[in-house]
Amino acid sequence: MDLRNIDLNLLLLFSHIYRERSISRAAIKLNLSQSAVSNSLAKLRERLQDPLFTRTSRGMTPTLRAKQLSEPINQALDLIQNSLKNEEDFDYSVSDRTFIIAVEDYGEAVILPRFIDWLSIVAPNVRIQIRPEPGMTLKEELEKGQVDLALDYFVLEGKKFHNYCVMTETLLSMTRSEHPDINEKLSLDTYLKLRHVALIPRAKTMPMIDLALAKRGLQRQIAVEVPHFLSMPFMVQKTNLICTLPKRMATLYSDYFQLRLYTPPLRIPKFPVYLLWHESIEEDVGHKWLRNSLIEMCKRL
Repeated sequence: MDLRNIDLNLLLLFSHIYRERSISRAAIKLNLSQSAVSNSLAKLRERLQDPLFTRTSRGMTPTLRAKQLSEPINQALDLIQNSLKNEEDFDYSVSDRTFIIAVEDYGEAVILPRFIDWLSIVAPNVRIQIRPEPGMTLKEELEKGQVDLALDYFVLEGKKFHNYCVMTETLLSMTRSEHPDINEKLSLDTYLKLRHVALIPRAKTMPMIDLALAKRGLQRQIAVEVPHFLSMPFMVQKTNLICTLPKRMATLYSDYFQLRLYTPPLRIPKFPVYLLWHESIEEDVGHKWLRNSLIEMCKRL
């Protein structure tokens, strides 16, 4: 069937008759006369080659064809209506919209749990899908709408991408609480003598701690490389290894695993954490509310 032959108003009329099971009640909802609704229903019956509704003692009973059409028609009408909503029409307190966020394990451990807890109170029906850490396909996924937002340490190049610094971080080192080789303060000599658990670099650039060491012509002894920060507390909890990771994450893990924290024995600049999105959703009211809420929460961390 050629869609040009179908009037959108006929589908709206179908939806109201299906829901009300009455031409007269549908007419009231649509602010039309009963005769106008009946005439429009006749047009739709002709277009679809099906009676759609039969008059019974229980009202207008839908045919099998009408039952098959009901859900996809309502979904299509909802999609059109939601797309045309103004900002004041977005009610996060009742919205059941799903948002997809790509994060490193830092965002998954430090940022999102607190944000999800807040959402459960103010927007209990909003759903969040957490995707694996941002990778080589992130630009394409954001552009196609497969990912709504991303949290990352690196900006995305290009005019179509927005990069907003939501917080800055620094590093802390962490060992088991009864480590035999460290006193109250971690010295540079001790730091270099110890064997380290290190993160496998995702980018071509050297990790920040290694850059700081390299400027002094130094290098740490890496015993184990792991893909995620989450592995590190398990590695150091029962060994004499040491790890260095973002401060907020280290503080979180030290409390949970009863580990000891140390300030790294060299000057390390703070580094940013970015919230990323594509320009195509810049004015989307749901996205705007979600990212502004996330930005405000990050300011309080």
